[in-house]
Amino acid sequence: MPDRSDVELMLALKAGDEEAFQVLVQRHMAAVLNLAYRYLGNRADADDLAQEIFLKVHRARARWRPEAKFTTWLYRVAANACLNEVRNRKQRPTHGAATLAEGGGEAWAAATVSARADVEPHVAAERAELHAQVRAAVDALPERQRLALLLNKFHGLGYDELASALELSVPAVKSLLVRAREGVRALIEPHLEGERGRVAGKRGLR
Repeated sequence: MPDRSDVELMLALKAGDEEAFQVLVQRHMAAVLNLAYRYLGNRADADDLAQEIFLKVHRARARWRPEAKFTTWLYRVAANACLNEVRNRKQRPTHGAATLAEGGGEAWAAATVSARADVEPHVAAERAELHAQVRAAVDALPERQRLALLLNKFHGLGYDELASALELSVPAVKSLLVRAREGVRALIEPHLEGERGRVAGKRGLR
């Protein structure tokens, strides 16, 4: 029997097939957990939030309609859950200062600077420092900008899917991404300027 599509599984879930829900969880848990982890920067919190997201999916089964890709709808549920979690944290500041630098940052490292195993130690150290700067810059973005950037950069959502997931217009999504990229660039530019100065100084000493 061929694998059922996400739409078929959701329709089956609506009809009471709980096994269909388990298949959906197995199929999409990694992506949801990765988003929560990158957004919250804490593994335990991300695991709790991912489970909450799928509980929301289960509870919404009766009113779900196959009007868009299942994954786009799932990211909408996940995006709202992420934003609500951050807002709740501000109202009850009981968590430690978890940031992307603590977790999820390895994905940024892989995406921003290519690394080779045979690089010189000082080069590796400089790259690690840049990775940390990028992680800190992303973590400092406003909530929606950070979420839009993560969904676009790591989960491959284009403008239309982002607009649906964030419940915004396409122009608004484009504006969010532009501001997010400019924000990251502005925060890491002083570090890059310092790196250029150090490189120029080394060359001058030769």
